[in-house]
Amino acid sequence: MAERSSWVLVDGENIDATLGGSILGRRPQPEERPRWDRILAFVADRWNQPARGLFFLNATSHLPMPFVQALLALGYQPVPLSGPADEKIVDIAIQRTLQELAHRDGDVVLVSHDRDFADDVARLAGGERRVGVIAFHEFRSSEFSGLPGVEFFDLEYDVEAFDAPLPRVRVIPIEEFDPADFLR
Repeated sequence: MAERSSWVLVDGENIDATLGGSILGRRPQPEERPRWDRILAFVADRWNQPARGLFFLNATSHLPMPFVQALLALGYQPVPLSGPADEKIVDIAIQRTLQELAHRDGDVVLVSHDRDFADDVARLAGGERRVGVIAFHEFRSSEFSGLPGVEFFDLEYDVEAFDAPLPRVRVIPIEEFDPADFLR
């Protein structure tokens, strides 16, 4: 019998867009991007079993071979995709993979903030399979919040996927909100 493993599905475009657009306010530099190997190590350690990573890439106009080689060296299986510009080809491939995993053994971790995956994640959760979502907590789609049986991990604080702290905006609980703090 084969050893149980965890499938880690990475929506790199989504993580990069959130990091650049919502946190840094600019395109991330290589040293500011997640250490992708830490995600596999975190999942393997957290769930005490091997983690197998699939990293989905939109390669319609360009396949970044140095990055692909780095992913291979880190233990990921790159999934280069191409398709029409008006289709979210990475999302489509991840959705199809989540649907296929429903028919296979193994636990599943999605690395994305994207609400497009909430229904497929919900279908995987709730049984004997462990299901997780890794993302920046404050940017993860609220569609995931009400899903029973899904574990949530913060990319920066739980996974510790970054070498340096990222600039963050503190989300203020309403009971602590004082308008005077903003009206100076």
